[in-house]
Amino acid sequence: MARQEEAMSTTPEVLEGIDGRTARRDRNRSAVLDAVLALFAEGNLFPSAEAVAERSGVSLRSVYRYVADADDLVRAAIDRHREQVAPLFEIANLGTGDLEGRIRAICESRVHAYDEVAPTARASRARAYSNEIIRRQLDEASALLRDQVAKHFDNELREMAPDVARATLASVDALLQHETIELYRVRRRHSSTQTIALLVVALGRLLREGGA
Repeated sequence: MARQEEAMSTTPEVLEGIDGRTARRDRNRSAVLDAVLALFAEGNLFPSAEAVAERSGVSLRSVYRYVADADDLVRAAIDRHREQVAPLFEIANLGTGDLEGRIRAICESRVHAYDEVAPTARASRARAYSNEIIRRQLDEASALLRDQVAKHFDNELREMAPDVARATLASVDALLQHETIELYRVRRRHSSTQTIALLVVALGRLLREGGA
């Protein structure tokens, strides 16, 4: 009898129903997280569950099926966005080519990435003061970007005295961080092209003079 019940529970119709519910749940969860990101883009860095439900078309009750609380909702949305934009931060042939080409490549990569991630990055920073998990995520992301700079300009840094190399790496890394690009793009109102040009000049001076 037990075997018959087990066989009945795994009929194609039952499996199709389970798959359908799973797919629907995944679609709804994606809609909820995309709604959070859309609200970030509109300047709402602390969206309420009610606002997310309205934007996503998912019921308020269902929103809380996918997340534990408001902070968990934001963390999940940030994680989803980070996965989506990760390829933007990649640099082909990292560390290869002449200095001019490498400088331009990393400046273009960071500025174009900024243009895509700015709203979510602002929300992350706003939450980081009170949320240890988000703060740790930001620190880890910043460290990865610093490592990318170190690898990309390893040839130049190795030619410098250790203390000069450390100072140069810190300066180049600071110029390429999101906060600096935000200063150029938002507060100084420079275009992406202008921002890239400014960064190219600044990095060139640092990396050449550091090795002088």
